[in-house]
Amino acid sequence: MRIAPRPLSTALDALTATLAPATTLAHVQEVWERAAGPAVAAAARPTAERNGVLTVTCAAAVWAQELDLMAAELLARLNAALGEEAIRELRCRTG
Repeated sequence: MRIAPRPLSTALDALTATLAPATTLAHVQEVWERAAGPAVAAAARPTAERNGVLTVTCAAAVWAQELDLMAAELLARLNAALGEEAIRELRCRTG
C-alpha cells in the first residue's frame, strides 16, 4: 500500500527550518507579525539585534514614536512568542 503524497508546504517548512540562521534576530523575524500585529508589521521590521537590544526600522517617524510608546507591551508579546526573555530593549529608527 502506498502512502499519500505529503503536502508541498510540509516539505518547504522543513527545508526553511534548516536554512534559517539560528540567531535571535532570525527568531524575532519569524514571530514578528504574530507578536506585533499586522498593522505594525506592515510599517516596521526588525533589522538588527545585539545583546538583547532589538533595532526596528520603521517606515515613518510617527511609527518609530508609536513603537517607543508601546515598547513595554511589544517586548512582552515578543518575548512570549519567542518563549524566552531574549529581547530586553527596543530601539526604533526610520529608514
